[in-house]
Amino acid sequence: MTSDVTARTYMIVGPEPQWWYRDLISCLQATFGTLVARAGADPLAVLGAGWRFLHLPGDVRSEEFYYPCLPDASGGTDLGAALAPHHELHARWWQPADEDDVWREMRASLADDRSVIAAVDNFHLPFRPAYGDVHAAHLVIVYGLDEVRGLVHVSDAMPPAFRGAVPIEAFLRSWGSANPTDVQDAFFSDSRIGRRCLDVRLDAPPPPLTPELLGGFLRTDVEGFTTAGPDRTGLAGFDAFAAELVDRCRAGDAGALRELYPFGWGMQAQASLHGELLRRCGHEWGDPELAGAGRAVEAVAHAWTGLRITGAHGLDDASAAAADIAHHTTVLRGTYARAVDAVGAVAARL
Repeated sequence: MTSDVTARTYMIVGPEPQWWYRDLISCLQATFGTLVARAGADPLAVLGAGWRFLHLPGDVRSEEFYYPCLPDASGGTDLGAALAPHHELHARWWQPADEDDVWREMRASLADDRSVIAAVDNFHLPFRPAYGDVHAAHLVIVYGLDEVRGLVHVSDAMPPAFRGAVPIEAFLRSWGSANPTDVQDAFFSDSRIGRRCLDVRLDAPPPPLTPELLGGFLRTDVEGFTTAGPDRTGLAGFDAFAAELVDRCRAGDAGALRELYPFGWGMQAQASLHGELLRRCGHEWGDPELAGAGRAVEAVAHAWTGLRITGAHGLDDASAAAADIAHHTTVLRGTYARAVDAVGAVAARL
């Protein structure tokens, strides 16, 4: 290999990224989980430790990886902190600074042995089932760049799952796609990709998870659910979200259902991971009440399925779907209430 080839080929050190996936999560949690695992931490213990409800009116984007984030003290948003509020996980979006050299930042990250999460449009990626057919915003991990042979090495844990090289031109089309409106995917198209990337850092290794540590997490989360604040958080925030959703449906506003699907996926995924973590800890620690609380939180995740799918099927006639949407929001509200009570009871003695 010549020195020129060495200078233009970048690959993380060690084995390729290992996939991390759960049925109810999206590419957002899958990519973060993969990077957390590579950092030597347990993805479920990091991404499943926190559980919150947050809805930001007017903020929802038509992307599989949308997740609500409140601005921090700097005025920016930290997606890592939103996904893992009890750990030192941080992530910020960036875009290439130089249109004449869009790989500069990617080279620097890979040379520093750090993979990058990149936003892409599935339409242009040969390994995605939507290739050449459906536009949809998605996330993959870039773990290598070979400018000599014209290849980008990507990892995607979402089914059908892929890990390997794709032609650099295909990746560039996907990474820079306008992701135009696509009638075949009303929920994840019509959102410009814009060569966005995420720089993800786990600044401190998580301490061993003990009942005392988990108890502190749970008490913080329960307080968040039961204390009204200035934003749409907790149970009061859910009530405001649900009432607005039903009112907009009754008014025939299909946009409410178009937003429901991507927004609900984030809330569903977080509940799923939190419930699984509590259930796992309950079994490992011989604490059936904790395991039961985990199952109660998982019921929240599954109740989101009914609401999201009902919304998807009602997209052509929102007013006709209003009654069913109202029913599923009531069901979901009940699961939230029972889960918060169950988690609160456990948190009080851990």
